[in-house]
Amino acid sequence: MIISFCGDNGSGKSTTAIKVADALGYKHYHMGQVLRDMAKERNITLEELNELRNEDPNFDKAVDDFLIKLGKESDNFVIESRTAWHFLPNSLKIYLKVEEKEAAKRVFLELQGENKRNEGQNLDSEEKVLKSIIARGKNDNKIYMDLYGIDIRDEKHFDFVLDTTRLSIEEVFEKVMEFINSKVWALGE
Repeated sequence: MIISFCGDNGSGKSTTAIKVADALGYKHYHMGQVLRDMAKERNITLEELNELRNEDPNFDKAVDDFLIKLGKESDNFVIESRTAWHFLPNSLKIYLKVEEKEAAKRVFLELQGENKRNEGQNLDSEEKVLKSIIARGKNDNKIYMDLYGIDIRDEKHFDFVLDTTRLSIEEVFEKVMEFINSKVWALGE
């Protein structure tokens, strides 16, 4: 079984996806990290890479080609990706959403530690993080609409949608696992 996660920035999708992969003993892939690594290799921020992505679709196509190949060659993994639901249509598709102000609060809190996200260095307030989240969301929507004609946030593409705004990470994990287990049981796996 392939489980794909998509969702809003700050929704808890990475933490939840890792916890799900650990619970199931599955490998975990994070396509957002691939983009962060591309930025780091070029000694630029994720924000700067996103500007380049608008000019050169090869960044996204490389990630999506990897995703397609992975889906053909592997099974039993968890993947975080804006486009996994599209390129891995047989995956169990999960979308985590969160109100933007709560997302900004969560991301800002995370940035107070080590900036593993490779976000812009000027994100020194929740307000700036909020503006960055909104801009990034619009940019991501535009990129995937231009490349593939898909709306990555249209909830009808997903098997399970969960608003994490007022939930702890443990509550999110429990609800996601309840859903996954209900599907596993229904499929007789």
